[in-house]
Amino acid sequence: MIKILELFGGIGAPRKALINLGVNHKCIDYVELEPNRVKAYNALYNHLYKPQDVRGWNLKPDILVHGSPCQDNSRGNKHRKGNTKNSRSKLMLETLRIIKEMGEWKPKVVIWENVKGVLDKGVVPVFNYYLQQLSKLGYTNSFDVLDARNFGIPHARERVFCISLLGDATFDFGKLKYQPMKKIADFLEYGPEDKIPEQYLITIPSMITKIKEFNPNPIGSYKRQLDVIKDYCYTITERQDRCPNAGIIRLSDPQYRYLTERECWRLLGFNDEDFDLMLKEFPTKEGKRNATLYALAGNSIVVQVLEAIFEVILNEDYGSDLISDARGQLQLIC
Repeated sequence: MIKILELFGGIGAPRKALINLGVNHKCIDYVELEPNRVKAYNALYNHLYKPQDVRGWNLKPDILVHGSPCQDNSRGNKHRKGNTKNSRSKLMLETLRIIKEMGEWKPKVVIWENVKGVLDKGVVPVFNYYLQQLSKLGYTNSFDVLDARNFGIPHARERVFCISLLGDATFDFGKLKYQPMKKIADFLEYGPEDKIPEQYLITIPSMITKIKEFNPNPIGSYKRQLDVIKDYCYTITERQDRCPNAGIIRLSDPQYRYLTERECWRLLGFNDEDFDLMLKEFPTKEGKRNATLYALAGNSIVVQVLEAIFEVILNEDYGSDLISDARGQLQLIC
């Protein structure tokens, strides 16, 4: 039995990964501040959690996985705060506080995920401090940029994953199992010849002007463009009606459309049964796009990337030595 507790839990991508792997597990608790994410998680996994702030959390897991807020690290945020005093991204340092307050007992594995912008000048000092403090606490650190396209998902989503192991062992990213990227058509709800609901069609003149096929050499305010999806989509964010976004679909008229909410969930690694549960919790108004469902997907980690990481942790020699307690049970905090 794997015991899990999810920190910055979102919609529970780590738990979904364990379900897909067929790993027997039990959720001890779940910590997430945003009410809609809590509501979504409760519906997906049949729980009754309430919003919680990570700064008040205190437990003792064997594996700690955290994906702290990324907005102030993101390259797409012109006003990102990065290393400034009020940066939301500094919540990752709450993890250090949690570990320090545990005293002699420490998690055997610490996993952290965030956007590539965390490595940029002006932002990276927070990450470097995090690594230095974990080293002082007795951990070896290893990090890499992982792309969902290498794990079967046609979604250009590159994220920094840092895995810290207590003791001398070092996580080997070379042992991750890559998967061939699937066809984007397998994830689309509508084909180019299908009748598309009007709310997904791009009809606003200012957005049409930003389509790269129409305006390949933009100037001024049109430098931010809409890319047409071919083999894969671009990074799905919380807002798909912005420019740039995850990309748009070219229809046969020619006309263009946005990705649907269901397609975004599929491209984060969730299945249609999960999405149907979300529709019950967050009904879509007739003729409108559902901003909540887009936001919940855009905030998540790609499930298949987590599956690959968990498989290495569970299967490698250091896995059984580090994560089993006296009863042979695993405790996981996400």
